[in-house]
Amino acid sequence: MPTRRPGPAANLRMRRVYDPPSPDDGLRVLVDRLWPRGLAKKRADIARWPKELTPSDELRRWYHEAPGERHDEFVARYETELDDPAAQQALAALRKALHDGPVTLLTAVRDLPGSHAAVLAQHLTGTG
Repeated sequence: MPTRRPGPAANLRMRRVYDPPSPDDGLRVLVDRLWPRGLAKKRADIARWPKELTPSDELRRWYHEAPGERHDEFVARYETELDDPAAQQALAALRKALHDGPVTLLTAVRDLPGSHAAVLAQHLTGTG
């Protein structure tokens, strides 16, 4: 009987980029537009940094002016940005990687469930 691989949702993780790398992280993907402050590239152990999957500078700045009030609108605008052909290509590459093994989305954001990384995770796994 063939061994069944876990589905995309089971292979996807989200972590703060400041946390030490873990052996079970698999492919480590930075999903922030800007490099995290004070983090050495060697220590970060990043395999990919697909900027086409990060919120645009304009959207990021707009959201950070009032995150609590703008979250729903931010999600809608970010999802629109993820419809861009370059973002779709990067999403397809990460979906393929998810079928091959674990993928960890890394961000400097403290509130992981309320972050753009959570929106991206939903897009990748089809749960959004």
